[in-house]
Amino acid sequence: MKHILITGASTGIGYDAARDLIEHGYHVFGSVRKQADAERVKNELGERFTPLLFDVTDEVGVKTAVVHIAQTIGKDGLYGLVNNAGIAVAGPIKHLPLDDLRRQLEVNVIGLVAVTQACLPLLGADKNSPYPPGRIINISSTSGRAAFPFFAPYSASKYAVEAISDSLRRELMVYGIDVVVVNPGPIQTPIWDKAEAMEIGPYAGTDYEEMLRNVQKYTIDRGRAGLPVAATSKVIRRALESKRPRTRYPVVARKLLNWYLPHWLPDRWLDRISARLLLKI
Repeated sequence: MKHILITGASTGIGYDAARDLIEHGYHVFGSVRKQADAERVKNELGERFTPLLFDVTDEVGVKTAVVHIAQTIGKDGLYGLVNNAGIAVAGPIKHLPLDDLRRQLEVNVIGLVAVTQACLPLLGADKNSPYPPGRIINISSTSGRAAFPFFAPYSASKYAVEAISDSLRRELMVYGIDVVVVNPGPIQTPIWDKAEAMEIGPYAGTDYEEMLRNVQKYTIDRGRAGLPVAATSKVIRRALESKRPRTRYPVVARKLLNWYLPHWLPDRWLDRISARLLLKI
């Protein structure tokens, strides 16, 4: 039996990746933060899903969960780790509460590293390890390669995931463990319903209020028109199973426009596009 740990498995990308992998014969450990979610996902996905109740920012909780994994998998080791758990903080840097920025980085960056460190022994990161080399899949974003107005906290966290993934991949070559990044663009998940309910209130009365409303509407419209979540699940499985995976897998519609051009265009061009399309200035 091949065992996978997916963080953030209660909804969205993590949930659907668990569903897809279970359908293809894997056993999935999935982290959730609420007991109700643990019971719901277990009932929906069946016996090959084992819920783990922890938050990636809780170092003790992470280590306790990994001990449980080790006791369950025995000599099999962990075939793969999918670091998916994350949050999205938005707002103009001029007014952004620093605690919001800290929370963003704590979840998306420090939490990812904490889970990875705890799982490395089960992935074969020891020259005398009894386990075969596993694989790490880090869920980044297209925002990890291009940053746009009001998404600095989220983009900063995903840029960090990109850098950590590159360094970690090169460090783990000695053990035969590969690290692959998946970069979803707009994906149809329940997150867009939460985004619609997001209040502009903290920034009401600032110079950015109307611009924030424009960006919020644009982002939600793109998300709801995005690729189905199953597209990301398919790519995650490919990244886990491929004998020679790419280092990055963008999951975006119209790849030329939404992936390549933002990296090829001069910064000043992107500045002007952002001003006209998002800020309406």
